[in-house]
Amino acid sequence: MLDIIRKYPSVFRGIAVADWTGRHVDREMQELAGLGVRGFRVYAEGELAATCLKADVLEKMFRCGAQQGLVICLLITPDSLPAVTNLCKRYPDTPVVIDHLGQVGFAGRILEEDTRGLCALAKYPLVKVKVSAFYALGAKRPPYEDLAPLFRRVYDAFGPQRLMWGSDCPFQLANGTYEDSIALVRDHVGFLSEDDKEWILCRTAESTFFR
Repeated sequence: MLDIIRKYPSVFRGIAVADWTGRHVDREMQELAGLGVRGFRVYAEGELAATCLKADVLEKMFRCGAQQGLVICLLITPDSLPAVTNLCKRYPDTPVVIDHLGQVGFAGRILEEDTRGLCALAKYPLVKVKVSAFYALGAKRPPYEDLAPLFRRVYDAFGPQRLMWGSDCPFQLANGTYEDSIALVRDHVGFLSEDDKEWILCRTAESTFFR
């Protein structure tokens, strides 16, 4: 990834997985930022969630993100939303992207409590949401129209300039196609304007990672 960024610096940016258990994670973030990395993925789901989201080192990542304009990309499940909300409250200047709609609906049912918890993060202006991994949410079948009400709630809370589509490579291709995923945004959510679609499918990610 770093080789490709170096070769085509105006075309690519990177998302890296930093060692949030390490003492010098902020130093690692700054070094990678100099090589074209703009975001850092944190896996805060399952058994790791409780440990990760309370770790002092994760707070160091949030502080570094605020100081350097680096994005913390959180893969979470809905039960982690209260801890994430607390971090965002304490570090409101940290850019954050919540992956895959916070995995609301992963167990098959889209619960109101989970939806409210995700939408409540909209009060922090630097929090954005990735609308992706539709194959893993709700009924888990294309054209994913059962996710439209959740999409609407998130759209109303965050607006199109804080929502971004994500490829979820390679997992999307193991469970469907890119066409399946893009089509929900492009064709099956009737409340989106063409400008909204342009932001969600392109410009939000561009403005977030190519600043």
